[in-house]
Amino acid sequence: MTGVPAAVLAVWLAVALGWGAVLAGMRRGLHGRARGPALLLHGITPWLLLLGFATLGYGSLYAMIALAAEWWALLLVTRLRPERLLDGGARLAALWLAIAAAATLLATRLAV
Repeated sequence: MTGVPAAVLAVWLAVALGWGAVLAGMRRGLHGRARGPALLLHGITPWLLLLGFATLGYGSLYAMIALAAEWWALLLVTRLRPERLLDGGARLAALWLAIAAAATLLATRLAV
């Protein structure tokens, strides 16, 4: 029986759970005029990423690995409150990017 490799399923599960956790944090923590556009853009991010990679003719596995790493790094750095990234300044943003890059490299080596 042919099927989807376990590593690919793990990546998609990490993407879905990370997306949902960031969405829950944004719904809880964002208020005011920025809430609607932020939730809309977060909601369409995975679909637009898939559409963009499909349009260009590339596979989406690497993009999904990076997306999952970014969302989980964001949750780690902001302690499950994504809106804290805006208050943390450049130091928190740099920490988020460093952790996301390291997680992307590690997950790529494990999944591919």
